[in-house]
Amino acid sequence: MISHHTATRRRVGATVAMALVLGGCTRDEHRGQGGDPSGPPPAASLPEAGPSASTEPPAACPATGVRIRSTGGDAAMGLRALDLELVNCGERPYQLNGYPVLHVFDEAHEPVMLRMVNGAREITSGFDQPPRKVTLAQGERATAVVLWCNLVTDSTVVATNGEFLTVAPAAGQPAEDVDPDGPIDLGNTGRIGVSAWKKATT
Repeated sequence: MISHHTATRRRVGATVAMALVLGGCTRDEHRGQGGDPSGPPPAASLPEAGPSASTEPPAACPATGVRIRSTGGDAAMGLRALDLELVNCGERPYQLNGYPVLHVFDEAHEPVMLRMVNGAREITSGFDQPPRKVTLAQGERATAVVLWCNLVTDSTVVATNGEFLTVAPAAGQPAEDVDPDGPIDLGNTGRIGVSAWKKATT
């Protein structure tokens, strides 16, 4: 019997493969790197889903009532995709209507200045569905996908590697540390994209 987590990850992998066919990572002019001068929000605690080998009991539910993790990544032809999962572990319904908020840090835990793209139009195709209101009952899940290209287009610009990632459900909400499942190897593209939250159906 195929587990729920395995089936979900296969669906995400198929979506990423289709994205490569439709768009993929293409060379373009380097547009420079920007960033949020206000800096990242504080992390609330120190990855659609993959199996876990851990036998430890689940961590206590954060005060926010939701838990965010990554559930594995895929990489092909320079396109990177990291699956995110948000679980309502609280006792009340939880509402989403937008995009996760990401902050990337280097190996010294210093913020990496990047341009965050809501959707993935500048990166690949197939992840630009607009946000919709999502209401999660206790135990229900929402998913999103983080996307970037490992692409070097300008030899005069140092390639960027992120080592740590925090994710907040929305702007102004507490962020959680999320395992990026490897380096966030952005080349010198200076940007990272994320799809809107959508309710997991299984």
